Amino acid sequence: MVQKDRHSAFSAISLDIWDDWKWQIANRIASIEQIKSVDKGDKNDILAAFNKGFAVGITPYYAIHLEHHALRKTIVPDEAESVLTPGEFRDPLGEENHQVTPHLIHTYPDKVLFLATPFCSTYCRYCTRSRMVGEPASQRSRYEDSYAYIAAHPQIKDVLISGGDPLTMSDGSLDEILTALRAIPHVRIVRIGSKVPAVLPMRITPELCAILQRHQVWLSLHFTHPAELLPQTRSACLELKESGIPMLSQTVLLKGVNDQVTILKELFYGLVEVGVKPYYLLQCDPVQGSAHFRTPVSRGIQIIKALHGHISGVAIPQFVIDAPGGGGKVPLLSEDQLERKGDYIYFKNYQNKTFSYPDPIHQTTPSTIEIA
Repeated sequence: MVQKDRHSAFSAISLDIWDDWKWQIANRIASIEQIKSVDKGDKNDILAAFNKGFAVGITPYYAIHLEHHALRKTIVPDEAESVLTPGEFRDPLGEENHQVTPHLIHTYPDKVLFLATPFCSTYCRYCTRSRMVGEPASQRSRYEDSYAYIAAHPQIKDVLISGGDPLTMSDGSLDEILTALRAIPHVRIVRIGSKVPAVLPMRITPELCAILQRHQVWLSLHFTHPAELLPQTRSACLELKESGIPMLSQTVLLKGVNDQVTILKELFYGLVEVGVKPYYLLQCDPVQGSAHFRTPVSRGIQIIKALHGHISGVAIPQFVIDAPGGGGKVPLLSEDQLERKGDYIYFKNYQNKTFSYPDPIHQTTPSTIEIA
């Protein structure tokens, strides 16, 4: 039997209830009072972050990380979120400029982003879509206009279903969306972006695995730190692996959380062990109130260089920066790709267009990085 990791505040909950993913969602930590009742960390000035309006949500399962100094930072509001710095945007990737239906973002020629839900079971404080996630679902279509748009554009080969977190939707709703997408002949790849295995692993049921397998779905999973790879999370990933579902990972590089080679090395090896291929190490997007999470861009380049030759190539992701304004993901291999002008760096995307990213000169990056 998989060990049931839990915060002490939930120790009296029976295992049957604990393993009910809908109970986990219904009993999320979502208010100042709830945080104060379970969090032993510094709670000064979290009210300022609540007043910013970005939703708070932490599943009982993931609440164990309230006791982890690095991961606590990613889920508990902090007054630093209310500090706006130059170069930050409400919509840093310019998604709204590429919105073609209420649910569809078309930035790249051959792929679209399908925003199926604004809901997540746990909200990351550095979320790129903090402008919309956690908001009540508006009156919207049953996605027919999105299906029609995809069907009318045969160049679209790849659909990434995201949000919010699509795996918080019911089996029936997911099956309906996937059936509609797979009925479009030119759609060759369907992906789902999710953090569910890390924050709500009991959602990974045999029934869900059967749906994902039947529709040949790829999972793009969000992992932040090796401490997330608890037994129940590892078991969920192994169940997906044994069901034949291919999995990739995305990890956002976060200051004071995972910006050390030793931490990422352990995370990436741990992911490979449960069938997840490390795919992207992402520079943190300049969403409003995220300066306390962002590392210098040079830090990510140093980390990737340090990993090469010291960790299996299977476990090394690409370091990428998502070009602010909608330029897409740009792999960064060397500082030679960057041009600095004051507190901004400039770089070119796949279209040879130039984009900028706020990278204040006062930030410092160690000249050497510890490997072991």
